[in-house]
Amino acid sequence: MPKRKLSSAQHRMWWGVKLVVSLSIIISIFSIIWIQSQTSSTSPLQKYSPTPFSSNPKIAFLFLTKSNLPLDFLWDTFFQNGDGCNFSIHIHSRPGFVFDESTTRSAFFYGRQLRKSVQVVWGESSMIQAERLLLEAALEDPANQRFILLSESCVPLYNFSYVYNYVMSSPKSFVDSFLDTKEGRYNPKMSPKIPKDRWRKGSQWITLVRKHAVVVANDDAILSIFKRYCKLRPDVDLKVKRKQNMLRQKQHNCIPDEHYLQTLLAMWELEHELERRTLTFTSWNQTANNIVKQRWHPVTFEYSDASLQHIKELKGIDHVYYETEYRTEWCHTNGTLAPCFLFARKFSRGAAMRLLSEGLVGPFDASVLLSMAS
Repeated sequence: MPKRKLSSAQHRMWWGVKLVVSLSIIISIFSIIWIQSQTSSTSPLQKYSPTPFSSNPKIAFLFLTKSNLPLDFLWDTFFQNGDGCNFSIHIHSRPGFVFDESTTRSAFFYGRQLRKSVQVVWGESSMIQAERLLLEAALEDPANQRFILLSESCVPLYNFSYVYNYVMSSPKSFVDSFLDTKEGRYNPKMSPKIPKDRWRKGSQWITLVRKHAVVVANDDAILSIFKRYCKLRPDVDLKVKRKQNMLRQKQHNCIPDEHYLQTLLAMWELEHELERRTLTFTSWNQTANNIVKQRWHPVTFEYSDASLQHIKELKGIDHVYYETEYRTEWCHTNGTLAPCFLFARKFSRGAAMRLLSEGLVGPFDASVLLSMAS
């Protein structure tokens, strides 16, 4: 049967498709080459090996706090179940804050603040600078092979042994990462260095393998673009003219810590090495008034929310649905179905005390609660 000839219109369409595909490939290659060229070969972090540690591998627990750790009493019980050689603790707090007998009830946190810290402002690039400082400090110990970022209001849902075995058994990082198609946070000025098809969004509460922690700590290229183009849009200001407010609301509303790490790993083509979900549960609530646009805020768990039944329900979650990708992420660790969440936030002191009294993170010691009341 003779081959059917394409019409001139079909020829033009065919060549158009080929041109678009070719340009996409060229842009991706250019972006990767550019990132690599911006990563200094003399960077001090290059000495940190991403290879597996043959001795006793550690989990580095990285706490991002405003000042103290209000739930230190709960974490103290959690860490008592470790053997002291399979974990490390690093804390980023406000500059000048020191963890000692006067600021924490747990000896596990004594002196664990970073030597260098920055003043963190929510919605600004200072947040990801603080996260990178935590990773850099933890990378100094070659035994640290997993890196868990936690907030001051995070609590563990399991004891230390369960968390350690869960995280260490997986060769992948746990990074909540999905396509951002709705909110218009991507700034076209980022292109071609950050192509739109590599733009990602997700929770900042991540768990990284050492290889990926090194990638983040070594990066200067993507961070510099985020500092320039990823900024929080100002709120409506009733003190300025309407035209000025309208101009403000046209700005791209970008929150760096919800995009940076996910986009960076996508740029390095490392998404196949991820479990694309977070290990930290957060319940979200939308609030608004008649002037300021709607915003999502994490719900705080109070004493009544920390019942055994409620915690059991959180532990029973085994999948997450991502609406923008029509993707259901079934939770695995090393190929085995597993509960999705090891941690949860935001917990009040009362809710954390209830977890402790129920013995969910370790053997319950009533003297801990008595010392809290004194």
